[in-house]
Amino acid sequence: METVDGQILLFIQEHIRNAVGDVFFGGITHLGDAGIFWIVLTLVLLCFKQTRRAGIFSASALLGSLIINNMLLKNLIGRVRPYEVVTGLQCIVAPAVDASFPSGHTGASFASAVSMYGELPKKYAVFLIILAALIAFSRLYVGIHYPTDVLGGLVTGVAIGLLARKLGNKIVGFIFPQ
Repeated sequence: METVDGQILLFIQEHIRNAVGDVFFGGITHLGDAGIFWIVLTLVLLCFKQTRRAGIFSASALLGSLIINNMLLKNLIGRVRPYEVVTGLQCIVAPAVDASFPSGHTGASFASAVSMYGELPKKYAVFLIILAALIAFSRLYVGIHYPTDVLGGLVTGVAIGLLARKLGNKIVGFIFPQ
C-alpha cells in the first residue's frame, strides 16, 4: 500500500502541482492548522441563538476528532510522514511533528462539517463540505499525508460528525430543555 500511496503523491507532485495551486492549496491547508477555521466558526455559531445548535454539534465533533484521531490513532499507529520515506517527494509546507495516520486536518474538517449539515442553510452546509474536501486534498497536494491517511481522516471524521449530531441532540436537550 505504501507503494501505491507514494506513487499517487508523486503523480500529484509531477502532474498537478503548479505555482497557482501551490499558493491556493498552501492557503487552504493552513485553514485546517490546529482546526483553527473550524474552531473560530464554532465559536461564532455558539454566539447566536439561531446557530447555537450547529455550534454545539461542531464543538462536540471537534473534541471527538481531537481525542480519536490526534490523541489515540496517531499515537497508536505512529505512521511515518510520506516526505520522510517516498524518494523524490517534496513537502511544500513546514514538516509536521506528529504521526501521519489519520490526517487530523481531514478528520476535524469532516467531523465539523458533517456535524453541522442539516443545522445550517443548505448553501452554507454544502460550502463547508466542499471546504472540508479541499482541505483534505490539500494535504495530498502539499505532500504531508498519504492518500490513505486522508481517507482514514475522512472516514473517522464523517463517523465522528454523525456521532456528534446524536450526542449534540442530547446535550442540547439537557442544556435547553423544552
